[in-house]
Amino acid sequence: MASLAIAEVNKLDSEEFIEIFGNVVENCKLAAAAVWSHKPFQDVDHLNQAIADFLDALPQKGKEGVLRCHPDLAGRLAQAGQLTTESTQEQKSAGLDQLTQDELSTLTDLNQQYKVKFGFPFVICARLNKKAAILNGLTERLKHGSEEETLAGVEEVKKICRLRIADIVTSEAKL
Repeated sequence: MASLAIAEVNKLDSEEFIEIFGNVVENCKLAAAAVWSHKPFQDVDHLNQAIADFLDALPQKGKEGVLRCHPDLAGRLAQAGQLTTESTQEQKSAGLDQLTQDELSTLTDLNQQYKVKFGFPFVICARLNKKAAILNGLTERLKHGSEEETLAGVEEVKKICRLRIADIVTSEAKL
């Protein structure tokens, strides 16, 4: 996708905005639909903050729902080639498409333990991590309580959003 200037973002109608930004929060067009009403955005940071504010304002169950929209890392959808374009690129950048059989088995087991404990998949910003850090993070975060882990997952979603928005919007001077 070609980069848009913030002025161009501000000219988008709701349908165009949702089409373009509908997956900055994985499989959650609702976030884009809600944030559209905060236009005009002064700059890319303002847009990022609007998404973060939307996520922060969700009740606990809403935050858990956002996390459930994410796929398992190197999971069934990845193996079947059914991830979103963004998730495919992000998991590849972390080396999750190059796991050994032992690493894949470990990740699958840890993902399952995590989902049983928390009720949603483990979310980490794959673009900012490599497979060793992801496996370590998953192991460590399994020690969290439910509320703490929900908040940790949402913070990772915000990182993912910032990077996805940076892929769409040029970071230029403010309006």
